[in-house]
Amino acid sequence: MATARTVKDASPHEFVKAYAAHLKRSGKMEPPEWIDIVKTARFKELAPYDPDWYYIRAASMARKIYLRGGLGVGAFQRIYGGSKRNGSRPPHFCKSSGAIARHILHELQNMNIIEADPNGGRRITPSGRRDLDQVTGRIVVAP
Repeated sequence: MATARTVKDASPHEFVKAYAAHLKRSGKMEPPEWIDIVKTARFKELAPYDPDWYYIRAASMARKIYLRGGLGVGAFQRIYGGSKRNGSRPPHFCKSSGAIARHILHELQNMNIIEADPNGGRRITPSGRRDLDQVTGRIVVAP
């Protein structure tokens, strides 16, 4: 008998890779034209090397909303933020790009994976939950 698999059952790394591939294959998510020239944060020196970084970030954000709803642009700026190197001066925390987070949230909302939460932020829709659980079912092997 097959048991239902949720996103919590899968390894985060494996799930994000599989869901990013699913998003890219589906063709519903339209990456922006500025995807190849943008940095992901103010504190970064270069753009990402991986050409599929946009889909990986979208899969990661969908997973985080699945596990803990109510996240908005500001929360994702903090989650994906990091340490700004100031040379000989001490490093300080710096937020990531809000435009990237906002664009991904709009794309996920257009795909009906997430919706606006009345209490603020976003939450997963029932169809989005089903979509993420189907991807998990493909990667999690029953013991």
